[in-house]
Amino acid sequence: MTIADLLAGPPAVISAGVDLMAEALRSQAATVTSVDWRPPVSEGYDPAALAAVLADPRTVAANALAASRMLATRAVLIDVLPASEALGLTPGQFCHAGPPITWERASGPMRGALIGAMIFEGLAADAVAAETMLAAGTLADGSPISLSPCHHHHAVGPMAGVISPSMWLFRLQDVTTGNIAYCSLNEGLGKVLRYGAYSEEVLVRLRWMTAVLGPALAVAVRARAVGAAGPVDITAIIGQMVQMGDEGHNRNRAGTLMFLRELLPDLISSGLPAAEVAEVARFVSGNDHFFLNLVMPAGKLMGDAARDVPGSSVVTAMARNGTDFGIQVSGTGNRWFTGPANYPQGLFLAGFTADDANPDIGDSAITETMGIGGLVMATAPAIVRLVGGAVPDALATTTRMYEITVAENPAFPVPILEFRGAPTGIDVTTVLRTGILPQINTGMAGRRPGTGQVGAGLVTPPMVCFTQAIEALAAAVVE
Repeated sequence: MTIADLLAGPPAVISAGVDLMAEALRSQAATVTSVDWRPPVSEGYDPAALAAVLADPRTVAANALAASRMLATRAVLIDVLPASEALGLTPGQFCHAGPPITWERASGPMRGALIGAMIFEGLAADAVAAETMLAAGTLADGSPISLSPCHHHHAVGPMAGVISPSMWLFRLQDVTTGNIAYCSLNEGLGKVLRYGAYSEEVLVRLRWMTAVLGPALAVAVRARAVGAAGPVDITAIIGQMVQMGDEGHNRNRAGTLMFLRELLPDLISSGLPAAEVAEVARFVSGNDHFFLNLVMPAGKLMGDAARDVPGSSVVTAMARNGTDFGIQVSGTGNRWFTGPANYPQGLFLAGFTADDANPDIGDSAITETMGIGGLVMATAPAIVRLVGGAVPDALATTTRMYEITVAENPAFPVPILEFRGAPTGIDVTTVLRTGILPQINTGMAGRRPGTGQVGAGLVTPPMVCFTQAIEALAAAVVE
């Protein structure tokens, strides 16, 4: 018997849990349907820690404040510039995705991306030389090599997320707080550096991006920012793309084309050679993921706006380095809570199987942190087959995400849910109380350095990240 059958018939009761009440009702000739339901249980955490956080008189107001700051963020694109200028990187300094990692623990795609960046920067003649120096921790002249998370520089990077000094970055600003965030330019799909590939075709593309794409975008973005139209409103484009079939993580087709529409007049009037303008327009329009690298720093700005609210259990960052998955929480500042990265489940490109895949990797889970990506799967039915599953699964996923978030973002409405705002502000306490983990849409990188992309799928964080966070929050209550 279905719920619809029950509603269409005479008064009836649905009973969950112990059978005592159900039997009593049946004895009175009531129609009773028993449901085998039990409270969800998240294993491995201290119930006393969760109770302490829930009893903290600051928590409700703190979470409301953190969420309100996320929702008030308005990200605009104000510049494009080299990482040496934006982040102050010098030769031998590299940023990477996820929580801190060393070369010894780095995954295949992370190693591949670092090797490629070494060659790209002219610090190594080939992969063997690059790997030797990275393992030793020094360049050929003896100067040190340093690795640090993009998040520690107000930046984010997709997949391996490697940023080296010569790479050009988008610079976004939150008009509400003045905060700044950065992200690299998107290379496209397949054999690209962020998936750990470093073949000659990868390096040629990176050199073109440095010589042509970055400078051309900089001219157009700067002209647009000081013109009558003002800087490109990235938050507004995200809101529109969510209503047009993009979820902002694995599908950014509408966002990419809207961004190109905004910037194209300034590209055309830039005075750059027509052939270069055409080349840039062709590259951007042909790269459906180009806008992802603008969504991500917008998400970084939202997460950063919610940071450092005492007592708040709202997640401000989720990131993976291919070995570890890490989260950061508003009430505990920049501290990372980590666990082993899971393997995505989904579909593989021709010639690849699950044996070729690396564990989850990339800062792009900032899209889910900001309330889109896997959290609004229901907005992007076209992507369901790409990551595995069916349209009803996507709808159910988004509905479930409202159970673990503290706010709804009206700037990112979900059409199929009557334009309900996107579920925003993942709450550590409700993740533990419900056992529901945030859903993440992601690409899959090959586990061997140099492979590139092998597929796309779905993944969740390890629960241990949230159990660690709740213990830290509980310790802060005691203090």
